[in-house]
Amino acid sequence: PAFHRYDYAAEIIEAIKFRREEVYICNILKCRPPGNRDPEPDEVAQCEPYLVRQLEILKPAVICALGKHAAQTLLKTQVPISKLRGRVHSYHGIKLVPTFHPAALLRNPGWKRQTWEDVQLVRSIYDQELG
Repeated sequence: PAFHRYDYAAEIIEAIKFRREEVYICNILKCRPPGNRDPEPDEVAQCEPYLVRQLEILKPAVICALGKHAAQTLLKTQVPISKLRGRVHSYHGIKLVPTFHPAALLRNPGWKRQTWEDVQLVRSIYDQELG
């Protein structure tokens, strides 16, 4: 069920000591594809301007891209998330750290350590930018 992955995301946010008001969650797509399938390129293209505008308004200190669709869309690449994660990228001058999607962690618990390292990097960047 969808709420389980968001519960897990909330646990991660809490574990790295973010307050809820310090975190804004936005999605690549603004509606879920039928059958919860992966988004088609044209669906991503139609929704991307809304995401870009959200980020322009929010001016985040750091972006944590959760999952391959978010990371690949923002970074304009087809490189697998396993190769993108673990380091800092740039999105229009904003530091971006890709990591695995919470739903993927439920299917692949072995990725939790890598995700923990990634979100600690996000926390460190946030503290440097706003500290």
